[in-house]
Amino acid sequence: MKMLITGGTGFIGCRLALSAIGEGHAVRVFTQANNPAEEANAKLLQDQGVEVVLGSVTDIDAVRRAVDGVVVVFHLAAAQHEANVGDQRFWDVNVTGTKNLLEAAADAGVPRFVHGSTIGVYGGTKGVTVHDDSPTTPTNIYGTTKLEAENVVRGYRDRLSCVIVRISETYGPGDGRLLKLFRGVKRGKFFLVGDGSNLHHPIYIDDLIEGLMRSARIDNAVGQTFVLAGPSPTATRDMVAATAAALEMRAPTRRFPMALFWWTAIGMEQTLGRIGIQPPLHRRRLNFFILSFAFSGEDARLAIGFEPQVDFDEGAKRTAHWYAEEGLLN
Repeated sequence: MKMLITGGTGFIGCRLALSAIGEGHAVRVFTQANNPAEEANAKLLQDQGVEVVLGSVTDIDAVRRAVDGVVVVFHLAAAQHEANVGDQRFWDVNVTGTKNLLEAAADAGVPRFVHGSTIGVYGGTKGVTVHDDSPTTPTNIYGTTKLEAENVVRGYRDRLSCVIVRISETYGPGDGRLLKLFRGVKRGKFFLVGDGSNLHHPIYIDDLIEGLMRSARIDNAVGQTFVLAGPSPTATRDMVAATAAALEMRAPTRRFPMALFWWTAIGMEQTLGRIGIQPPLHRRRLNFFILSFAFSGEDARLAIGFEPQVDFDEGAKRTAHWYAEEGLLN
């Protein structure tokens, strides 16, 4: 296949592109390189034979050029973690940008469009098992705009073969988000905020890539919306313990009350965020200790035969090994 991956310099997009090029597919990424990590991923992709096109999904002319000649689009580009920009930025990228890509893909006759959404559309579920058709109640602007983008995708079903994939927390080699957890544990500086009982349902990057590729190949996926998550949910404190075991360290035991960090985050958002500075602590960052998710996985099994293989204990070992090889834990 000749495929287009938006957001290709991000963690998931980069690893998907590398996997696809390794399987012999022709890959074009349409992406940005706004920081050293994205610049490094762009160079890595180019070195491996991936066509890297820099641009924004808000630029409709650039988007039309990007979709030319491809047979599948994986749309992973999004405004996500920025806390120093206004809400309009999320609407422009996540909603209008998605519409631009859909319109261009439909006009170009692209056979398959796989839209990467997020489990954030469910909001916080307090550990109740979530089915793919469970109520959606996003709690922040990222989740709100990603849910609206899903609605935009559904509006193109008569013109495109679309699949909506809600992606759970993803980790593994190449990930920079959980690197903070691994580094903190390795350096003896990590501590829990709250009691650590909230559930995560993380998915190892190789499992996610398998699910995305199945979504692009299998006809039964068309028109479906489903979650891609790992084999089982795990509590934050158990994730921390597994991380410590993978690093051959003692699990951290320090805990601090949530209220202290919550109000500090609000204060930073209202001061630094308003003047365009990324706050070192913001409320979305605390979601790691607050939100709780557990997914049934039934719809993905039925639609594309998806069965994740790597549990968090094993995935943490593989991830720790990669971080160590790259010298990222020092």
